[in-house]
Amino acid sequence: MSLIARTGRVFVHGQPTDMRKSYDTLAAIVRLQMQHDLLAGDLFVFIGRDALRAKVLYWDGTGTCLFAKRIEKGRFAAPWKSAAFAKRVVWTSTELALFLEGSDLLLRGAVSPPPWIPGELRGTAGSQEKIERFDFSA
Repeated sequence: MSLIARTGRVFVHGQPTDMRKSYDTLAAIVRLQMQHDLLAGDLFVFIGRDALRAKVLYWDGTGTCLFAKRIEKGRFAAPWKSAAFAKRVVWTSTELALFLEGSDLLLRGAVSPPPWIPGELRGTAGSQEKIERFDFSA
C-alpha cells in the first residue's frame, strides 16, 4: 500500500478535528466543510487539537482508507497556529511526507515548488511557446 500518491492532491482541514471521528464523519467534513469529493482520489488530512494525532482519509478505488498516526515525540504541525500556514490548504506529497515525519518546516513556509500543471513547460501559465521535439526515428 502506498499512502503518498504522486497524482493526487493533499487537502488539509485547517481546524482542529476530534480524533474520535472515523470514516463516515470525516467523509462528511470533506464533503460539507471542505467542499471536495472524497471519491476523486485526493488525500485529506485531519489534525487533533493537541497535534499529537493525525488522520489521512482517502479513496483507493475500492474503498475508503483511513491512516492514523500518533506521534510519540514532538507534535505535528498545526495549521491554525500559523496564519500563513492556515491559508495553504493544499500540500504536495513531499509536504505530506514531512508532516507525517513530524517536521515543523511546514510552519515556516512552502517547502515544495507549486504543483506541475500540464501545458506549463516554460514561462508563464498558458504560454504558447513552440517546443521542438527530438525525432527518434532517424
